[in-house]
Amino acid sequence: MKILNLTLILAGFGLLASCNTANEQETAVASTQTEEPQGAGQSAVADDQSQQNIVQVASGSQDHTTLVAAVKAAGLVDALANAGPFTVFAPTNAAFDKLPAGTVDGLLKPENKSDLKNVLQYHVYVGVIPIERFDNDMSLGQVNGGRVTLGLNGEQATVNGVNILASIPTSNGIIHVIDQVLLPK
Repeated sequence: MKILNLTLILAGFGLLASCNTANEQETAVASTQTEEPQGAGQSAVADDQSQQNIVQVASGSQDHTTLVAAVKAAGLVDALANAGPFTVFAPTNAAFDKLPAGTVDGLLKPENKSDLKNVLQYHVYVGVIPIERFDNDMSLGQVNGGRVTLGLNGEQATVNGVNILASIPTSNGIIHVIDQVLLPK
C-alpha cells in the first residue's frame, strides 16, 4: 500500500511539473510570435571599422544623390548592401540629367517601381570585374537579365560605349562611375 501511495504521489508531481513546463513553452512560443519583426536588412548594420559597401560609398557621394534616391525608391538598398560581390555601373547626377525631361521623376513614382528596378538592375553585375579584366566585346549578364558589352578604347574603359570615369573598390564589390544612364533594350 505504501508503494502505491508513493507511486501516486510521484506521478502527481510529474504531472504538475510537465504542466508547468508546457505552460512555460506556450508562453515562450507566444512571446516570440508576438514580437515585432525588425524589418531592417544588411543596410542597417553599423560598422565603423570595415571598408564601406556599395550603398555606403554611393550615399557618401554628392555626385550620386539621384542614383541613391532611385535605389531607395526601388527598394534595392539591402540587396546592394549584401555581401555580393557586385559590379555596379553608377551613373552620376549629370548622367541622369541627360535623360529626357520628366524621365527620372516618372521612374521614381510608386506605380513605376518595376520599371525603375529594371533600369537599376541593368546597372548591376553579380561578380567583380575591375577595369584590368576588361576586354573588347566582353559581354556580361546583368541582374535584370539583359547584357552589357565592355570595351577598351585606348586607355578608356567603356560599358555599352559609355565612358567609365572612375572605379571605386568597396567591401562587397566595385563601383564604376559612368557618365550616362544605361537603358535596357
